[in-house]
Amino acid sequence: MAVLAIGLPAVGRRAGRFSRASAGAWAVRQWALWSRALAPLRPLDAPRGRATAWDASWPLAQDLGSVRRARRLVTAQLADWAVPDLGDTAELLVSEVVTNALRHTRGPLRLNLRLCDSHVLCEVEDTESAGPVRNIAGPDAEGGRGTELLDLLADAWGSVRTATGKSVWFALHRPDGSTGPEQGR
Repeated sequence: MAVLAIGLPAVGRRAGRFSRASAGAWAVRQWALWSRALAPLRPLDAPRGRATAWDASWPLAQDLGSVRRARRLVTAQLADWAVPDLGDTAELLVSEVVTNALRHTRGPLRLNLRLCDSHVLCEVEDTESAGPVRNIAGPDAEGGRGTELLDLLADAWGSVRTATGKSVWFALHRPDGSTGPEQGR
């Protein structure tokens, strides 16, 4: 009720006259915005949501065995979705992104995989808000080539800040040109 009491005079002044219908609609819109913004966040040590026919999510532990687990999960899921042609590329890129997340963050991780219309979208969420940094690796360097691999092999990639940190994602186009699941299902 506090939102409604605070908002009513402002609505009345802006509209030039006060009406219960406009105040009620305003209050409903404000409640929808605030409830979405203040909704509880899904912790990274849990799946993003219920798995569907075109969306999968797995929490990953903060240990090096998670890299092997992430590769296996992605390969198996792509085989289930009948997109095995992308398996090798997705496996390599997931390995790079998960390794970087393990190396540069301390908190939990989550691997998300989504089958979209004509591509596969993979993202790794972590608790660090700083995005990936491009380094120029020397010929003898043991690391620092992750962003170069993403540039060469992924059709698109990027990093997005989230409420819990960031998400590094990449997209791979399906070679057969087929479309993903119907949106109406």
